[in-house]
Amino acid sequence: MLSWFQVPEDVKQLLILAADNWQNTSVSEEYLNQALAKTDDSIDVLVAAYRYFYYKNNYQMALQTASKVINKVKSTENLPDNWEQCKPILLNRREDEKIRLYLTAYAAYGLVLAKLGDIEQAKTICMQIKEVDIKNEFQSASILLDILTRPPEEDD
Repeated sequence: MLSWFQVPEDVKQLLILAADNWQNTSVSEEYLNQALAKTDDSIDVLVAAYRYFYYKNNYQMALQTASKVINKVKSTENLPDNWEQCKPILLNRREDEKIRLYLTAYAAYGLVLAKLGDIEQAKTICMQIKEVDIKNEFQSASILLDILTRPPEEDD
């Protein structure tokens, strides 16, 4: 069970307990936080945590978790902070698993920002994702950008 996770068995068990207790948010969140504390920011656990917090509508924690994924990939892949410097690297390495994870996490970060009302920053992130999404694989960013930039419909 959860064989694809590169984490110790006790962490896997904590994630299973979090899932088993989904209906009791305080209990499931406690298990998830224990798993996070034991893993030193494992990518697999961070992604699971992002999904958990997003679907529990805990957008601040989802944002924080997506940010950790972004920063972890930036660090391990030596990506610059400046978008214009980062863009050619992302374009050249777009098939690399870690770069795809970075783009996915960055798009998720933009989505959560939009949910939290930071529309301008969300639009910026969506436009940046579109700049490097040659194959239109990160459609969520395009769809979100369309929603965020669509003019309000006039009432008849």
